[in-house]
Amino acid sequence: MVAFTPVSGLLGGLIIGLATSLLFIGTGRIAGISGIIGGALAPRRGETAWRLAFLIGLFAAGLGWNILGGGFTVELQASTPVMLLAGLLVGFGTRLGSGCTSGHGICGIGRLSPRSITATVVFMVSAGITVFVTRHLVGG
Repeated sequence: MVAFTPVSGLLGGLIIGLATSLLFIGTGRIAGISGIIGGALAPRRGETAWRLAFLIGLFAAGLGWNILGGGFTVELQASTPVMLLAGLLVGFGTRLGSGCTSGHGICGIGRLSPRSITATVVFMVSAGITVFVTRHLVGG
């Protein structure tokens, strides 16, 4: 491990846990990003403000971290068409799985939801198989 940063990882995890807990306690809603975005794109009465506030907070946190000097570098190792296809497949998967890793993996496992535990295991196994296939069988 080249960049092992346990303190920032722990702090990030605590902040994510606090944010998801506050959303659940305050609104009774699960912090599943795909569901929050989906609901913001097809708004229902009384559902828009908290969804937009949550999404703006996600964006503002990243921007704030960058402004304060935390910075981050993203290096894509795939072409634009491959990234677009990957994004579409992830979107399809979140619909098929009735949620994403944030909703199932963070909130669902925290609530000991059998459905979310199963979904997260499927996500992780699928990710492992995808990495193996793309790195060792297809991409070399």
